[in-house]
Amino acid sequence: MNEVHPKPAVLNVTDAAAARIREIIARAGKPVAGVRLGLKKGGCAGMTYTMDLADQAAKGDEVVEAKGVRVLIDPKAILFLFGTEMDFTVDKLSARFVFRNPNETSACGCGESVSLTPAKAEIVERHA
Repeated sequence: MNEVHPKPAVLNVTDAAAARIREIIARAGKPVAGVRLGLKKGGCAGMTYTMDLADQAAKGDEVVEAKGVRVLIDPKAILFLFGTEMDFTVDKLSARFVFRNPNETSACGCGESVSLTPAKAEIVERHA
């Protein structure tokens, strides 16, 4: 008998991140389909995370719905984000989204950019 395994999530969203995303969307002043998460080249470690409000899902976006929010993941970023936890932290001097990414190989000292490798093939195959 074939066992059914749940599809592994590309991204896990913490309660704090979901709450902050809901606040941002509530203040948007326009209809929003979700938050688009991606990566771009830049920073001293090679890549930076990007987040924007999205009016609609784009072709190929991976849609993650969790805890009452929708995160749309740019298809070019999916392989680099498998298994990532998205959190929101607040301390004395800052408030920011934090990404705990198992594909991260290094990060710059300021925390603004990271070096990433694509997820391992067995994880990607389980997701398909």
